[in-house]
Amino acid sequence: MKRVELLTKIEESGVIAVVRGASKEQGKRSCEALIQGGIKGIEVTFTLPNAAEVIRELVSENLDSSVVIGAGTVLDVITARLAIMAGAEFIVSPTFDQATAEVCNLYQIPYLPGCLTVTEIKESLKAGVDIVKLFPGSAYGPAIISAFKAPLPQINIMPTGGVSLENMKDWFRAGVVTVGVGGNLLKPAETGDYKGVTRIAKEYMTEFKKIKDDLYD
Repeated sequence: MKRVELLTKIEESGVIAVVRGASKEQGKRSCEALIQGGIKGIEVTFTLPNAAEVIRELVSENLDSSVVIGAGTVLDVITARLAIMAGAEFIVSPTFDQATAEVCNLYQIPYLPGCLTVTEIKESLKAGVDIVKLFPGSAYGPAIISAFKAPLPQINIMPTGGVSLENMKDWFRAGVVTVGVGGNLLKPAETGDYKGVTRIAKEYMTEFKKIKDDLYD
């Protein structure tokens, strides 16, 4: 049941914030600003210094059960297990890795590997992947979703890269289950403007609520 519950939280979050940064402090403060702005999905990437510590601290301090905290840019099984031991509730990779899929299955943690072709998506599904990360989404755009779903109607897709406030509705209308957003959300953090991060986070969540109301109600 743990995996099902986590998958539900990922889908209900709507927007997964992809958090990078030049320092642990920047990453941690960015995550806090995002959560304050209403973001429910946090992906702490392992390009962030001391990413495992950030995950551990966020999980221990998180009082909102609807917030799901995961790890991103996970390149191998060693990093995956390190993230899971730190408390990561989902694992995201830029590519598919069989060993990482297996360790995530072992711990009942959702694995979201980056895929760009039908072949890659098929191999991920065979390994038990529930949500495929379309990466980079900017390589295709929302129109590709129907092409993937024609032969594989059962797939759940999260595009990352190329998702913005302006086109987010197009992605959801095309049939994705959630979206990953990085640079657009985190740009203010580069100059220490964490209030700016919170403001943009609120804009994304307001737009997501409108999309839900328009498409699903």
